[in-house]
Amino acid sequence: MNEMMNDKWNAFLNKEIIVEPMNDGLLSGKTFALKDVFDVKRHTASAGNPYWLHTHEPASNHAEVVTSLLASGAKLTGVTHTDELMYGLNGENFHYGTPLHPINHNRIPGGSSSGSAVAVAAGLVDFAVGTDTGGSIRIPASYCGIYGFRPTHGRLSIEGLIPLAPSFDTIGFMAKDINTMVDVASALFVSQAPESSFENVVGVSNLFELADEKAGKKVKALLQDHPVGYENIQLSYKLSECMEAFRMLQGIEVWRAHGEWIKRYNPTFGPDVAERFEWASTLKEEEMSDAKQVRDTITKELTHLLDDKTILVLPTAPGVAPVKNAVGPELQNRRLHTLQMTCLAGLAGLPQLTIPAGYVNQLPVGLSVIAGRNQDQQLLTWVQAWMGSKERVTLKE
Repeated sequence: MNEMMNDKWNAFLNKEIIVEPMNDGLLSGKTFALKDVFDVKRHTASAGNPYWLHTHEPASNHAEVVTSLLASGAKLTGVTHTDELMYGLNGENFHYGTPLHPINHNRIPGGSSSGSAVAVAAGLVDFAVGTDTGGSIRIPASYCGIYGFRPTHGRLSIEGLIPLAPSFDTIGFMAKDINTMVDVASALFVSQAPESSFENVVGVSNLFELADEKAGKKVKALLQDHPVGYENIQLSYKLSECMEAFRMLQGIEVWRAHGEWIKRYNPTFGPDVAERFEWASTLKEEEMSDAKQVRDTITKELTHLLDDKTILVLPTAPGVAPVKNAVGPELQNRRLHTLQMTCLAGLAGLPQLTIPAGYVNQLPVGLSVIAGRNQDQQLLTWVQAWMGSKERVTLKE
């Protein structure tokens, strides 16, 4: 029987890929799920597409992140669904179906780390590993009401990872509680966490304006619990310009990574993914100068702003998870608004953590915090200290 039939959440592509821990360690007794884009010894990752599965060989070794987690005492208990070649934010897969949203089955779970988010939210594992290029951990974590972390770009090795756009690709993780997030970070990052010393909190007013009214109010309500408060700033470029620069630079890297494979095997993609690959194939390197300028300017600006005392806050997504199988301009507009919210950390390569902020109409919304480069553990431990007893507060309507 197809293993997916035994998984009522359709979170897993294969629950039979189980790897025991190598040692006792910080994560002993914890289980984790793995997005289907990582090498697991003697298995072939499909990247959400059967053509990829059938044209690639089994891995000879585990991806580096998998080895690190197994060495810290964690047990791998299955491989989870993803959007095709990670090129999506919805979690709807043309070939393998859509993982069920943990609260409302008529809603999408978000992607592309869809199965990983659902496995955590449904309580099937203690934590899950995914990837984030344009929001692929942050968005499903927000939609499913869990924590999701995108590290500083390059902080974790991408050895053994199928790429999407390498200068944006990051390996990240998700969990229901902040303490587990801190433990996973401690197992994966070489350095020790410094003292939590953030004192200044800033926001970008345009980002809050992109959020739906109720979602924006819910995120601001959580911020009002914090004694520091926050002040709004303006960026040099409009968010729409930042988003367009991100899309262009990501698209040209996507085609560089997968164009030859697509031309050789002519794989079948779902309509939305096929359209994105077709668009990416038309991009030219010589047309990227404006996009590169935007990226350079925003990176310098955020690097200057986010010193070791300052963090940026924003809604993670425009609102709650959209309904399944949506089509048309409204869905495309939601995608573009979402990318405006997620592109800043991507362009500048910064760590971002999404936090469950509460519920709107019984569906979760998320608050995000972004810190400066390589302040990953400082960010996580600061949120751990900030949330404290507030974790229960965020679960209220």
